[in-house]
Amino acid sequence: MLNPRGWLVIALGILLGTASWGQVPDADRVVEIEGVRVHFSVQGDGNPVVLIHGFCANRQVQWDLPGITGNLARNYQVIALDNRGHGRSSKPHDPAKYGMEMVHDVARVLDHLRLPKAHIVGYSMGGLITAKFAATYPDRVLTATAGGVGWMQPDTPTELDHIAKALEEDGSLGPLITALTPEGAPKPTPLQIRQINAMLMGLGNDPKALAAVARGMKQLSIPEPEFKRCSVPLQFVVGTRDPLGVGLKEAQAARSGIKVVTIEGADHMNTFQKPEFIQSVRDFIANGR
Repeated sequence: MLNPRGWLVIALGILLGTASWGQVPDADRVVEIEGVRVHFSVQGDGNPVVLIHGFCANRQVQWDLPGITGNLARNYQVIALDNRGHGRSSKPHDPAKYGMEMVHDVARVLDHLRLPKAHIVGYSMGGLITAKFAATYPDRVLTATAGGVGWMQPDTPTELDHIAKALEEDGSLGPLITALTPEGAPKPTPLQIRQINAMLMGLGNDPKALAAVARGMKQLSIPEPEFKRCSVPLQFVVGTRDPLGVGLKEAQAARSGIKVVTIEGADHMNTFQKPEFIQSVRDFIANGR
């Protein structure tokens, strides 16, 4: 079974986020693109670091609660996004509003802050956005860290269609919950899936918006020629029990200088909470290798 503490942390973070949506904190900022509002926060001073959270999460659960935001803000200017479709940001139901638009949002926020370059750090879906941003906007990247994912190529098998269909028809995250179960671990029971789904969907997530996010996410794949052209410092950080940590050997073979950090025994739901994760991020930002 998936690490239950990981799901609890996600639910708690979303609960804290929804509880405070009535009063937008002073740190909360907004950039608007064609009617879509993307919220983000800025903390600390120094070289900029952009944090991009994963699917079904928000900036609070992914970065604030595990202490990652505060840790980095001691030395850097930390910019944490609520991706469109998540958190306080707008939640359109059109898949065309996601995919590459989420990549462009990172550039839009940097433009809004008048920052030419930044270190980019993402986890899960945010890791895919990070890698795609590095390939699309290499001149705007100091370093890129993609956590909780490997290299997604156009032909990489995914459960995205299955996930989107379940969300559209039943408002269920069941296929995602099952897909994230580590190999060899017992699959979650229908009751456990219902409990986790109710916990997450009842705390501010919009199933139609998440379905649109999932359908648009295929645009985040990176074909090999595009991947090879991307010369920015890039590292992947994954747990050894994470089903999404695929394509890492292929990434290292396709392009020199790719760094891969593996965290022994960690799965998709707890890798970002491990001290090894934040240490790998800090080391890479400081050294680029």
